[in-house]
Amino acid sequence: MLQCVLQYSATVRGSPCAGGKGNRMTSDNSFLGLATIRSNRGISLRQIADSTKIGIRSLEAIECGEFGKLPGGIYTTSYIRQYARAIDYDEGAILAVYYREAAGPHPDSGQPGGRNGKGMIGGYRPASTAV
Repeated sequence: MLQCVLQYSATVRGSPCAGGKGNRMTSDNSFLGLATIRSNRGISLRQIADSTKIGIRSLEAIECGEFGKLPGGIYTTSYIRQYARAIDYDEGAILAVYYREAAGPHPDSGQPGGRNGKGMIGGYRPASTAV
């Protein structure tokens, strides 16, 4: 019963991506329509969070395509893979978009690469910095 109530409230409340970024968003206001796919399969964010131990905010960030809100590095790719597996979706599709965004603008564009140049080198965050 509680599970049904949680799923219903998540459906009524809608996607947390309401203030989305335009071209990446679909008609359901989520990245790649992931929220709709998840809800059509009867899976709540709470269920995914409980089974993967990933916070709901991070799961919402994945659904919205807001990868900058994720912890970064291997954690981000792991979170994306676990989310995709939880909703039985092609993890390669989500990861391809993540890698494309992480790479940032083309090097010849004169703009810093990856996540707007915030600590990223060629699309990858360094494990440590020289002191």
